[in-house]
Formats: sequence, C-alpha cells, structure tokens
Amino acid sequence: MPVSASEVASQKHAPAVHGVLPVFHQRWSARAFADREVTRQNLHAVFEAARWAPSSNNEQPWRYIVGVRGTPTHEKIAEALMGFNQAWAPKAPVLMVGLAKKNMSNGSPNHFAFYDLGAACAALVLQAAALGMTTHQMGGVDREKARTLLEIPEDYQIAAAIALGYQDDPDTLGNEDLIKRELAPRNRKPLNEIVFSAWGQPLDLS
Repeated sequence: MPVSASEVASQKHAPAVHGVLPVFHQRWSARAFADREVTRQNLHAVFEAARWAPSSNNEQPWRYIVGVRGTPTHEKIAEALMGFNQAWAPKAPVLMVGLAKKNMSNGSPNHFAFYDLGAACAALVLQAAALGMTTHQMGGVDREKARTLLEIPEDYQIAAAIALGYQDDPDTLGNEDLIKRELAPRNRKPLNEIVFSAWGQPLDLS
C-alpha cells in the first residue's frame, strides 16, 4: 500500500526531547518533491535566516547561487549534479549552490569559511523546515562543471547543492531504490559517542 508524504514525514521525525526546539527533530532530507512553487516570501525567509548565521570575524563568507524552476540557473545547477541526484533533484522548485569565499577581507586565507558556510546552511534548512518545506543537501556535484556553467570566480570554493521545496509521496520518485531510501528509518549516533568530558570519556548528561 502506497505511503503518503505526511506518513513518511511523521515516521522521519526524531523523538521529541524536552527543551529541544521541535524543528530540529522535524527536519529531514526528502528526495520526493511536489509540483508546488516556493513563494518569494518563504525564499526570502530562508535566506534571511542564513544571513544571520555566525561567522569568524564577521566575514560572512557564504554565497548562494539560486535557480528557481523554469530559469536557466535552475537548469545549469541540475546539469552539474552527479549520479542519481539527476534522477530526482531537478524536480525541486528551487536548486541552489553554496559557496565559500576562500580569503578574508585582508587577503589572508579564511580557514573557517567552510565552517561558516555550514552554519549558514544549517540555519537555512532549519528555517525551511519551520515553514513546512523540505531540503536536501547534495555533495554529488561536478564542481568544475558548476564553476563553468555558473561562472563562479576562482576565489570561491563550491561546497554543495541544495534542493528546496515541498515533500511529495515517495511513489512519485518512480524508482525502487530511491523509494527505499525515502522510506528508510533515520538514525543518529548516541550522545555518548560524540560528546566527551575527556577524549573517549562520555560527558555525563544525566
């Protein structure tokens, strides 16, 4: 029996934890995107959230090239995607590429640029989830092709592509492997494997 988008979303949500904002447990990376446009108001909101992310020395090294469906930029980003990402991501109403400026304003290397871009992307995807949208971040991008197609300067490093839109039923993916991925349970390492009081010693959070 086919599973609906809302059923999948409820299965994907992580268990609630007291004191943690619900959006952190509601966010997940869907691949099935509905034929529904993202309003300019919502697009503005997600980038406003990214704009206020923290950054080293307030350099704000992140940049986004954004393609809305039906535009040449959307087509170029879709063309630069690699592997099975090309099978589902072009259906998303918004595709974007995240970039990090390699150097600081004074010309010295910015060793924290990717870290800061990651913070901006985290803010972006959480804001999208709070607005009822879904995002999927993809490392599978032909970076040289993207640089050429989108005319990205050499002083910006390409990180990842992001698909943004609204979740659809898994069956719309039309591919058994993709459908299985869409329905697969989510999991995360327990805190005692990632949070230490000293190396290898879990922090007591009880």
